[in-house]
Amino acid sequence: MPQLSCKKLCLGYDGREIVHNLNFSIEKGDYLCIVGENGSGKTTLMKTILGLQPPVRGKVETDSSLKKNGIGYLPQQTLVQRDFPASVWEIVLSGCQNRGGFHPFYNKADKKLAEENLAKLGLSDMKKRCYRELSGGQQQRVLLARALCAASDILLLDEPVTGLDPKVTEELYSFIENLNKNDNITIIMISHDVQAALKYADKILHIGGKTFFGTKEEYLESEISDSFTKGGTLND
Repeated sequence: MPQLSCKKLCLGYDGREIVHNLNFSIEKGDYLCIVGENGSGKTTLMKTILGLQPPVRGKVETDSSLKKNGIGYLPQQTLVQRDFPASVWEIVLSGCQNRGGFHPFYNKADKKLAEENLAKLGLSDMKKRCYRELSGGQQQRVLLARALCAASDILLLDEPVTGLDPKVTEELYSFIENLNKNDNITIIMISHDVQAALKYADKILHIGGKTFFGTKEEYLESEISDSFTKGGTLND
């Protein structure tokens, strides 16, 4: 059984249906990029997968092997979040709050996991630093480490490189690729950077006026990709 499937999924908000009859599935270790026009429902789809928003019709199914709270989420960061007055250690460790049910204090396993994810994202020497004093790329790595503490089966990433310069963008993409290739973590990422999507992902989901789901090679051969791959990047 696929790790996650969407079957005859219809999405919408404020009484308006924006995604119709969406069908796709992903396997453990896939790297899926979601692309499409502005307002096509990409973030709505992520919220539905997370159970934060009910579908209009259809359903999202997960494999029984997927752990409870097995999906981590890195949303688009707001200006308020960038100015959050906490240490790197506190933010990363807070990702452990919902693992294995509620407990009022962090245990040794929580702290060990936080240390491991700090190291994995190259943040061990920054653990005592204040989050709001970090660069945009460093902050995104902190939030990625936090998401890994929350869940290590699937990571949902909503425009994770927005506002980052090209060098830092490539570094963050490299960290995400390593999580996928070396740790076998399934990645589902919304991106306007189609060239990056085609470089790193193995599957593409295009939603909007037309829908496509398949390998990146199949996407490049499809008519639907033309207006997106020629421009390189979709403007938000």
